[in-house]
Amino acid sequence: MADKPGKDKGRIKRSAYDKALVLLARREHSRRELKTKLRQSGYEGDEAASAIDRLGEQHYQDDDRFAEVLVRSRTSQGYGPQRIRAELKTHAVPDERIRELLDTAEVDWEASALDQLRRRYGGKAPADHAERARRAQFLLRRGFAAATVRRATHAEVDDAADEID
Repeated sequence: MADKPGKDKGRIKRSAYDKALVLLARREHSRRELKTKLRQSGYEGDEAASAIDRLGEQHYQDDDRFAEVLVRSRTSQGYGPQRIRAELKTHAVPDERIRELLDTAEVDWEASALDQLRRRYGGKAPADHAERARRAQFLLRRGFAAATVRRATHAEVDDAADEID
């Protein structure tokens, strides 16, 4: 039985630079994320690093821009500051920059939490204490601070949940 032509047979493998440029054309990526994706695609560390450096010099890749886009995206999706902070950390964004981005985000976290509750549970009030606790857990999982969750749900929430850093 003859081999069927594979997806890559007869194709010239594109450079790490070209591969990274294709990824960046779809959406912003952090340096760390690009490096990981290039390594998973079989590019050597030096070639990947060189390509990412070149893209940075050309302003196609910028970690600050990536972080700003991620914060805007996640806040519009209804995530809280702790969840956003944790995600930024996975992309090697420095703590000081994360603080700055969250401080300048101009988000009313309590209004955002209330909006998430309305979307998830409608306008009806919780039937009992257990339902109030479920709603509080929902907001905590979305990354809202315990104090915000307490105000939004009137539930007892442990402040230790705020110490995700």
